[in-house]
Amino acid sequence: MSAFRDMALTVEERDEHQFFWVILEASSSDATEAIHYSPIFSAAAPQPSYSSALAIGAHALRKLVDPAGARSEEHTSEL
Repeated sequence: MSAFRDMALTVEERDEHQFFWVILEASSSDATEAIHYSPIFSAAAPQPSYSSALAIGAHALRKLVDPAGARSEEHTSEL
């Protein structure tokens, strides 16, 4: 059984209409009132909209946490 990872997905608009998804993972900290996240993966190319970047980032996150599940989704979307 694998360990749970505290991860998050966000979208950054780095330039006007240049949206990048970013996958973050919680980093250990002594702080008790806040969770600190560090980026672990990011889009290589921008998307033209926030929603497009979010959808592609969500797919990347699913592939990261469950590679077998993401593959089965790709096959069902082709039907």
